Amino acid sequence: MTATITPATTRAIFAIGDERSAKHVVDLLTESFFEGQAAIAAFERPDGRWDISVHFAEPPDQDAIRDLVQLAAGDAVVESIVFDTVEAKDWVKASLEGLVPVRAGRFIVHGAHDRASVPPNKLGIEIEAALAFGTGHHGTTRGCLLLLDHVLKSKAPARMLDLGSGTGVLAIAAAKATQRRVLASDIDPMATRVARENARLNGVGNLVESICATGFSAPQFAARAPFDLVLANILANPLRQMATPLEAHLAPNAMVILSGLLLPHTTGVIAAYRARGLVLLRHLRVEGWSSLLMQRAG
Repeated sequence: MTATITPATTRAIFAIGDERSAKHVVDLLTESFFEGQAAIAAFERPDGRWDISVHFAEPPDQDAIRDLVQLAAGDAVVESIVFDTVEAKDWVKASLEGLVPVRAGRFIVHGAHDRASVPPNKLGIEIEAALAFGTGHHGTTRGCLLLLDHVLKSKAPARMLDLGSGTGVLAIAAAKATQRRVLASDIDPMATRVARENARLNGVGNLVESICATGFSAPQFAARAPFDLVLANILANPLRQMATPLEAHLAPNAMVILSGLLLPHTTGVIAAYRARGLVLLRHLRVEGWSSLLMQRAG
């Protein structure tokens, strides 16, 4: 994949003592940034400690980052944080090292280095790391793919939307599985370009229309609605705020897959969509994150 990305990025690196603490820090940092603002990774070292790296699309407020880490991990970890600047090509390559294919139902998300290992009875989705959110290795992405696989076992949606598409992994999965068109939108122009390139890489460039849009303001939403299936892997606050306009773009009995939710925030999102006439069908918990399958009442 050839992507237009920022030539250099600011990085914060630090180590933490155990897996539980590492996950807590990663969850807090992930919830604190919008899609495309930061790429966060945690890897276990041979000595049992965890290395955490955060790559920022724009130079961050370093004091604010330290405050977040202090809240989650204490003073000792904060004192170990190092900020530096690295070339994007260096960290993209490094972020792929050690990433294994992610299996979710019929889907396998993988990098180019694992292309040959996808079984013939699975749908491979090739995604390379970039500054756009979503290599497929996050619990929210896997939860969405599992719910998408579940939906497609009984339905073949004709009109589909991937809202907050990031690298386009969910739109590509839906297009590959159904061979039908998918509208993919993101507020980040870079993510839009990456999603478009990934769709071409995966042979569905003719099926995935990737647009840069805020909310539902772009004319493509009205032109393609009403949607039979919406996938929205974003964050809790934006999901609550867009409950009303999202519902207005749904067909009767439409399915909606929502994710990007830490467990404590799930109840509020469910309530917001129930108030718009959607019912909860399934709730998956993957790596401390919630993914919801809801349906609009017919």
